[in-house]
Amino acid sequence: MSEQAENKPVRVWCDGCFDMVHFGHANSLRQAKALGHYLVVGIHTDDEITKHKGPPVFTEQERSKMVRAIKWVDEVVEGAPYVTNLETLDQHNCDFCVHGDDITVTADGVDTYHLVKKANRYKEVKRTEGISTTDVVSRMLLMTRQHFYKGDKEYEVEKEHSSVMGQDKAARSPWTGCSQFLPTTNKIIQFSEGIEPKPTDRVVYVAGAFDIFHVGHLDFLEKAHQHGNFLIVGLHTDPVVNQYKGLNYPIMNLHERVLSVLACKYVSEVVIGAPYSVTADLMKHFHVDVVCHGKTPVKMDINGEDPYALPKSMNKFVIVDSENNMTTEKIVERIIIHRLEFEARNFKKEAKELAIIKQMEDQLEKIKVGSC
Repeated sequence: MSEQAENKPVRVWCDGCFDMVHFGHANSLRQAKALGHYLVVGIHTDDEITKHKGPPVFTEQERSKMVRAIKWVDEVVEGAPYVTNLETLDQHNCDFCVHGDDITVTADGVDTYHLVKKANRYKEVKRTEGISTTDVVSRMLLMTRQHFYKGDKEYEVEKEHSSVMGQDKAARSPWTGCSQFLPTTNKIIQFSEGIEPKPTDRVVYVAGAFDIFHVGHLDFLEKAHQHGNFLIVGLHTDPVVNQYKGLNYPIMNLHERVLSVLACKYVSEVVIGAPYSVTADLMKHFHVDVVCHGKTPVKMDINGEDPYALPKSMNKFVIVDSENNMTTEKIVERIIIHRLEFEARNFKKEAKELAIIKQMEDQLEKIKVGSC
C-alpha cells in the first residue's frame, strides 16, 4: 500500500431516520466517527420513512438540522435511500457503512443493509440500551411520572397499560421493546469534551429543562453561543422541572437530558442539577460573562423572586430570540394527534423484527442439526 493511501482519511457513512433525535442516536454516531476520520450521515425522506415504518414525528428538514448539530457529524446528506447501496457510498467517497446492532428492514422485511454487508463494507456498533424513539414516543403518550422518581424507582419507565407501544411483557423484540437506561460516569466522559474555558474566553450561561431536545432548543443554543465562545448549560433537576412545568414533566430524566445536551456542538459544558435561580456562587465559579434566556415567559422561583435578578442587576443578562417557536409541549401535541398512526407503526416494526428473529433461530437450528 502506498504512503498516500495509508494517509488517506477514512470516510464513514451512517444513515437513518433520526426521528426524535436523542442521545442514543448521538452515541451511535460517536462510535461511528471513532472508526474513521470523517462522518457523513444520510437522512431518509419523510415519504420513505412513512412507506417502510410509518409517519415520522419530525420533518426531514427538522431531522437534518438536529443531526447537523451533533458534534461528531461532519456532513449531512438529505434524501438518502432507505436501502443502503454501494453507489451511495461511492458517490460520497465513503469506505464503509456503520449501523447499530439492531435490525432495520424495509416494508417487505428485507434487511436495509444487505447490499453493503455482502460487499464487506459494513460495520456494527453497540446500540445504546434503554433509549429509542419508540420509548420516547410512548412516554409522551403515557405521560408517566415514573421516569423521574427518586430512590429504587428512579430509572424505571412505566411498564403497564402500554402494550400498544411495546413496553410491557407482551413486547418480545429486543430492539422495539423498552429496556432500562443505566447512566455511568464513563458515558458522560464519552460525550463531554472535557475542556476548560481559557482566560480569554467569553463564558455564556443558559439554564432550563431541555426536555426532549429539539430544534427549538437547538436554535436557542446557537443564538446564545453567538454571545461568547464557551457555552455552559445548566440543567435543572427533575423535581424542579416538574415544579415549574407541572403535569408529568420532564419526559426525559436528568441523566438522559445531560447526554442529549452534551451531544450538541454548541455546548461546551453542562451543570448537572443547576439551581433554578442564578446565584453569585455560580456566576463566580464559572466566570460567567453573560446569562441568556429565550423569549418564553420566566416562572418565578418558589420564593416569588425573579430567578435572573442577579445577572440583571450586574447588567449581564440578555434575552435571545431563537426565531423558533417549537416547544416540548408542541411535540407532545404532535404525538397525541397522531397516536393511532404511531401505535400502528410500532406494531408493524415489532412484527417484522420478531419474524427476523424467528428466521435467525430457524437457521441456527438447521446448522445445529446439520453438525450432529
